Amino acid sequence: MAGDSRAGELPRRPASGSAPAPSEPEDPPEVPEFGLVNALRRVRDELAAVTFPLPLPGSDEAGTSARTLTAQLDDYLLPRLSRLDAPLLVVVGGSTGVGKSTLVNSVVRAPVTQAGVLRPTTRAPVLVTAPADARWFLEESDPHLLPNLPRTTGLDTSPGRLRVISATGLPRGLALLDAPDFDSVVATNRELAGQVLGAGDLWLFVTTASRYADAVPWDALRTARDRGTRLAVVLNRVPEGAEEDIATHLREMLDAEGLPAVELFILPEVALDGQGMVPEDRVIPLRDWLLGLAEEPAGRVRVVGDTLGGALAALRWNAEELAKVIDRHQAVGAALRDAVVHEYGAALSTVEGALAGGTLLRGEILVRWREFVSNGEFHEAVVARSGRGRRLGAAVTGKAPPGGKLQGALAGGLVTLVAEAVAGAADRTRTTWAGAPAGLPLLPEPEQPGRRTERVRALVRDWRERLLDLAGAEGGRRAGYAVHVTGLLIMLGVLGGELPKEAAEPGAALVLGDPSLRTLSETSRDDLLKRVRGLLEADAARFMDRLADVEAIAGRAQRLRAALSAGAHS
Repeated sequence: MAGDSRAGELPRRPASGSAPAPSEPEDPPEVPEFGLVNALRRVRDELAAVTFPLPLPGSDEAGTSARTLTAQLDDYLLPRLSRLDAPLLVVVGGSTGVGKSTLVNSVVRAPVTQAGVLRPTTRAPVLVTAPADARWFLEESDPHLLPNLPRTTGLDTSPGRLRVISATGLPRGLALLDAPDFDSVVATNRELAGQVLGAGDLWLFVTTASRYADAVPWDALRTARDRGTRLAVVLNRVPEGAEEDIATHLREMLDAEGLPAVELFILPEVALDGQGMVPEDRVIPLRDWLLGLAEEPAGRVRVVGDTLGGALAALRWNAEELAKVIDRHQAVGAALRDAVVHEYGAALSTVEGALAGGTLLRGEILVRWREFVSNGEFHEAVVARSGRGRRLGAAVTGKAPPGGKLQGALAGGLVTLVAEAVAGAADRTRTTWAGAPAGLPLLPEPEQPGRRTERVRALVRDWRERLLDLAGAEGGRRAGYAVHVTGLLIMLGVLGGELPKEAAEPGAALVLGDPSLRTLSETSRDDLLKRVRGLLEADAARFMDRLADVEAIAGRAQRLRAALSAGAHS
């Protein structure tokens, strides 16, 4: 194997050198918590809880990014920052059949992970570590790596479990993780490959002379680059005589992807030995480079520092981008909410204006009013209201309520006014939402006109019953007819504003100018508007309820930025 090492790298160990004997196991040193860890835990909690509730472009991608960042905090940043003295973790990853497991066995010089032609071979990630370092990865209370992944030290290769294997061929301070194929035909293997890739201090990417230009590996390399992970590449199974040409082309591809400083190792196409391993002399340059990084403090610190620094920078940038997406969701949600508030507020103003301006005393209602005056019913009502003449009062006792047609017309006009105001607000809101970002998919089902009208009729009916209760309370022992007279006059005062000039009945001015009647009219008007406001709010809630998830993220972007800022200054 030929090594393409850069200047300044640690010198290789002699080929005949052996790893130093491991010292007695020591308890992993605890690193005290400090400001950065606490700040990142806040960032993690905010990211884990964030949602993107509106169907805006990029929302699905933002959700995926939030989950990825949360996983990286769980699987790498928080464990590594809390345990800076833990061994250097090298994740060996690549496509199916490129020889990852064979390479791990060859470096360790022991069959620690299964290699073969059956695909996928690596069904569960295998972590190989020095015996004295195994406890770093087996602590149940605070595992250093992938805390949500169950551990096993046996032969269990069930998917989703991390096998931890001790090997005397590795020195303390170095651990190799044989990852599942990130192009596996098994979806869970692909997901697990991405998870363990994000947990490493260094990714040793393995490819072959025939597959190094495949699209899938390069997608993974870009992900590692963007995440800030330190990278090295092993070009495996290179035909004799083609090393220089293939290595040059691969270097050009790495440079084009912004990866010019990646360490590159080349393994020629050779026959495996009796244990299925690459001959030892071929893997010595790679092995010595890895052992040198682990054993020399400067090399280890440089790798961990590069990956931590890159991961933190990527986290801050990506989290800020997510905060901007949250801001947009809140801005769009606020615009949709404002449309509802504006349109339903305008509907209430329409009803208020109609009552104040006497708009209802038009058309059929005006005709019924004139009939009410001309046929003498208004005269009887004035007399009954004033209480003049016991015999007239007795005569009208038990009569049908006065102005039946007029009352019906007034109630019908009020129903039409309120129903049209509600319908208009709903229609205008639907139009605004349909033309706004994310508004169309959120539109509630239109309400049936008949159902809306029935709700308004019930409102008017309940209001009139309350109005008669007020009239009866004001009249004391007055006869039922007189109570209905008072109720009619209150209704006219609420819905008609100033009564038409036909009300020039002798005594009418005195009755209609009665302060108590005016007070009752004002009270009933306030009651009516309160009921109309409640009806409008209930109808507006059909739209507002669709924005409940947007309300739930209020302040999320500010809290995320505050946590990021705390981390940046720690």
